[in-house]
Amino acid sequence: MQSQGIPFQDTGFFSNLIEDYLDQRDDLQPFYGRFPSLNAFKAQIEEKQSNFPKEHRAVVSEVLSEQYSGLQASVKTLGHIKALQDQKTFTVVTGHQLNLFTGPLYFVYKILSAVKLAQQLKEAYPDCHFVPVYWMASEDHDFEEINHFNFRGKEVRWNRGASGGVGRLDLEGLQAVFETFSADLGPGKRSDTLRNMFQSAYLEHSNLASATQYLANELFGHLGLVVLDADDARLKRLFTPHIENDLFKNLGYTTVGKSIEKLNALPGNYRIQVSPREINFFYLIEGLRNRLVAEGDGFSVVDSKIRFSETELREELRDHPERFSPNVTTRPLYQEVILPNLCYIGGGGELAYWLELKGFFEASDVPFPLLLLRNSALLMSRKQGQKLQKLNLTTADLFLDPDRLVEKRVREISELSIDFSPQKEHLIKQFKGLYDIASKTDKSFLGAVQAQEVKQLKGLERLEKRLLKAQKRKLNDEVSRVRDLQDALFPGGSLQERSRNFSEFYLDFGPELFQDLLEAFQPLDQEFSVFIF
Repeated sequence: MQSQGIPFQDTGFFSNLIEDYLDQRDDLQPFYGRFPSLNAFKAQIEEKQSNFPKEHRAVVSEVLSEQYSGLQASVKTLGHIKALQDQKTFTVVTGHQLNLFTGPLYFVYKILSAVKLAQQLKEAYPDCHFVPVYWMASEDHDFEEINHFNFRGKEVRWNRGASGGVGRLDLEGLQAVFETFSADLGPGKRSDTLRNMFQSAYLEHSNLASATQYLANELFGHLGLVVLDADDARLKRLFTPHIENDLFKNLGYTTVGKSIEKLNALPGNYRIQVSPREINFFYLIEGLRNRLVAEGDGFSVVDSKIRFSETELREELRDHPERFSPNVTTRPLYQEVILPNLCYIGGGGELAYWLELKGFFEASDVPFPLLLLRNSALLMSRKQGQKLQKLNLTTADLFLDPDRLVEKRVREISELSIDFSPQKEHLIKQFKGLYDIASKTDKSFLGAVQAQEVKQLKGLERLEKRLLKAQKRKLNDEVSRVRDLQDALFPGGSLQERSRNFSEFYLDFGPELFQDLLEAFQPLDQEFSVFIF
């Protein structure tokens, strides 16, 4: 496997907020605390160790032991679960939705980033233990975002009605999905492996959370990954004081709102990712996950007949903490309260909303984790790598806007020079003489000279564009090859990892794919990786 790294900032696929974060701009520093580096983890370990209750460790270990009781967990994973009771054990967390058959490829990159960072931390701090954790978004309720994946240009979709937290959904209708996917896989040993994996996950489990946990364990359990479903009353009970602060004091709304105001005041023109609500919790019961809102002197659940007085809501929280489901504002806090976590690994959009939360964490007296942009990658076959070489393109060229890439290539291979800079310079020199004459006469003549210069320079620019267009037509075969390669590697003009599923590459490259990626990834380098297999 050949590999090359490109700085995230040079890809054109990340927001200016994330680019400025990676550049460690001074005015963004108050929004994140420590920037991820091996040295920064020393202080993070000390802070978390002194601010994480030992009682929480026992509860988390107990919950995980139960959740893994029906799985064939690896020795590494079981060891990690047990080690969480030790005050020198810390987690590295990534989170993701319960996408059907993992969904887009970056699911794999997130988890491998967490595994690799945990390994690197162990080498740097051998006296501590580091556990890679995949936090399942089992309480999410946006079924349309997770009910499909793409396979060889075809969407594989699970059609059914859904309500409530997606992790609790039964798996009705997935037999038909399996049959369709199985037929598309075709024959072969690798196809059989994927077929059996899908069948065991989705046809032999009772709900989507257990199916996803099984699948993640099958794919990454040998690496020691721990999969956590936080939809559990015991874990929610640990979070109860913070739920109260949000329900009755609107702490998330006030603190995050202030952070957003400060971000908006910065010169970066940053796009705000999420806005807090006065209450940042849903009410979660079977078949329902709807927002809690203050109403009159009490509370209600949106689009339902459920109502509470303040006293009743406090009693409900005390008796049934599992019914209070955090939204995007409070979920990160929940994670950091129940886990001895050091670092959250996420995509650009995720890190953008985490950067709004530091003030909320400070007001909640919870250490804010390091934020690490997950590894990203572009996977190319050897044949595609050869095409890239024949076209005399660099891997960095592939990240150019399609029109700019074609223009660059046409200019390089055209027998005619499509750069009219010499002509423009010659024209400017000619007008310099006219300006000398104009300086000795009235202003009206000077204005005429200026207008004529602008007109002729624009004329040269138009001719240059027409020549480029003509050469594109003449070199159409070359242009088509460039476009075809870029379209294949960037489906729909977007990153490959945002649409394609791991199964396609598993068929092409085999089970060694994950190990190769794990060895190549360097999470703290903050680079986009291009791999040729």
